[in-house]
Amino acid sequence: MSILAQEIAEMVDMLPQEEQVFAKEIIKKLVIAWDPDFTKLTPQEEKELQQAREEFARGEYVRHEDIDWD
Repeated sequence: MSILAQEIAEMVDMLPQEEQVFAKEIIKKLVIAWDPDFTKLTPQEEKELQQAREEFARGEYVRHEDIDWD
């Protein structure tokens, strides 16, 4: 979690419970307005995806058939 996210969480935590619910709904509306289809990646997700692509390109993966699903 970023420092900014921690600061926001601390500020929300100072509010009375009913105001915390209101703050959550405002944040939720902001996120949906920014990414209505939930398809954008956070910087951390982008980093992890890039790393996975590089590993896959190097042949570093487990085949579906090699996993014991039971």
